[in-house]
Amino acid sequence: MATWAIGDVQGCHDELARLIDKLRFDPATDKLWFCGDLVNRGGQSLAVLRLVRSLGSSAVVALGNHDISLLAIAERKQQEQARVNPELREVLFAPDRDDLLNWLREQNLVHVDRNLGFLLVHAGLFHRWTVTQAEEIAREIEEKLRGEGSRRLLKQMFGNKPDLWTPKLRGIDRWRTGINVFTRMRYCDVRGRIAFADKGMPGTQRPGLYPWFEVPGQVKRDIRVVCGHWSTLGRFSGLGIYAIDTGCVWGGALTALRLDSEEPEFVSVKSDRKPVAGKEQD
Repeated sequence: MATWAIGDVQGCHDELARLIDKLRFDPATDKLWFCGDLVNRGGQSLAVLRLVRSLGSSAVVALGNHDISLLAIAERKQQEQARVNPELREVLFAPDRDDLLNWLREQNLVHVDRNLGFLLVHAGLFHRWTVTQAEEIAREIEEKLRGEGSRRLLKQMFGNKPDLWTPKLRGIDRWRTGINVFTRMRYCDVRGRIAFADKGMPGTQRPGLYPWFEVPGQVKRDIRVVCGHWSTLGRFSGLGIYAIDTGCVWGGALTALRLDSEEPEFVSVKSDRKPVAGKEQD
């Protein structure tokens, strides 16, 4: 029995299938944790969604910013949906679109397994959140994403303000800020204010900014965090953080990390895509 976390797939179905084969994954006994951003840019998002959904309870998914964006686009009028890129249109107009989108909507922002000692999230955590606080905030937002008010939230979730989490936030501002922390954060200032414009590798950021996991005053957590979202950071392990977005869609690799082994074990497959230099996109 093995549990593996897999970095950002972003519509790279062929690489995902090869990686699953390389892991010798057995759905009867093994688990796959996905760090989010299953869709967009790789050209095979529909096939990725169908594959991951077919894994049933063997798959655990943390929603990424591209996944939530797809849910938001699906709430628009058909004419607007028809104007998005061909890859997402293929999902939005597929015969099983409702099944796939309803399944995607049921995935969480944060997954915690205290027996394994790991927390799964797409981008990161606010530096002052305990694990319990992160779970509570995630559950609050997930309830809104699945409830009757989901259309309003999905319509208004886009935006960079507020850019600082505080418990005083209420309503849409609170949920938007939480979503941005969980799915879009890379760099923050000393207070934890998100710097959305800085996306490069550490050392390229403006003065006064820190990778989210190095912001001063980090609360002590008795759990390790596995995340993706940051292809220019690449594979990183330290400070209790395991980042595994190795830029498959940009010509890098798709990486898995075994979570139940005594020592970190990384397995990767090279991307089939042409390398793209300097990509620092969300």
